[in-house]
Amino acid sequence: MRLPFTRPKIPVIQLRGIIAARPGLLNLDGCAPALERGFALARKRGHLILAIDSPGGSATQSDLIGQMIRRQAETNKVEVSAVIGDLGASGGYWLACAADRVFASRLSIVGSIGVVSEGFGFADFIRRHGVERRVLTAGEHKRRNDIFAPRRPEDEAFTQALLDEVHEMFKGWVRARRGARLSADEAQIFDGGYMLGERARALGLIDGFADVDQLVKELGGEKARPLWLRPRPPSGLLRLLMRNAAEAALDAAEERAATPTLLA
Repeated sequence: MRLPFTRPKIPVIQLRGIIAARPGLLNLDGCAPALERGFALARKRGHLILAIDSPGGSATQSDLIGQMIRRQAETNKVEVSAVIGDLGASGGYWLACAADRVFASRLSIVGSIGVVSEGFGFADFIRRHGVERRVLTAGEHKRRNDIFAPRRPEDEAFTQALLDEVHEMFKGWVRARRGARLSADEAQIFDGGYMLGERARALGLIDGFADVDQLVKELGGEKARPLWLRPRPPSGLLRLLMRNAAEAALDAAEERAATPTLLA
């Protein structure tokens, strides 16, 4: 009789939440140990699964994590599969593309291959209330897109050029990773919109429908079990020092604003 601890195990790395450099969110520093351990464990069977639930966030952190996944996969000769849960959009889909195969459910939200920069303008507000703002800078463009100053066309043109450049990098990553599986209709793929899994499969953004348990059994056999690995958040005194109440409130607000909600 096969004992429970002798059953085949497939490492599954959970990548969940807003992608940002702040401690406690999804970033390279937080998930690197889990990735390193997961790939080390995956050498024996040659398979590793990424369980993704993320609306995205920092393009920089998305790229850093994605590049690390590829380096580890090539070094350890491991095939990587990604399973998108409720949400694999924007940076979340960037991470999914680091896998060799991508799966989701019919109702998963997938895609959003675009880049955004947003904020508020308070120039009229402080003028109406008689607020005098005093700023000194060295460097002509040190205060680009100042929220307390009127909009300037040159600042908007500069920012748009940056967004377009990052968007091209995002598109290049998706093309490189998905290859000929992508539909020829790129206008629907790269317009920044998100879609359900059914549409994502038709456009080649995912390879099929599966959940983690299904994929574990496909890769390791009927007796196989997932071995879950999760990034470790700051804890104890370190957590208190690094994440105060205001930052925690901001995290919650960002997640609510960035995550489209589908109710059934």
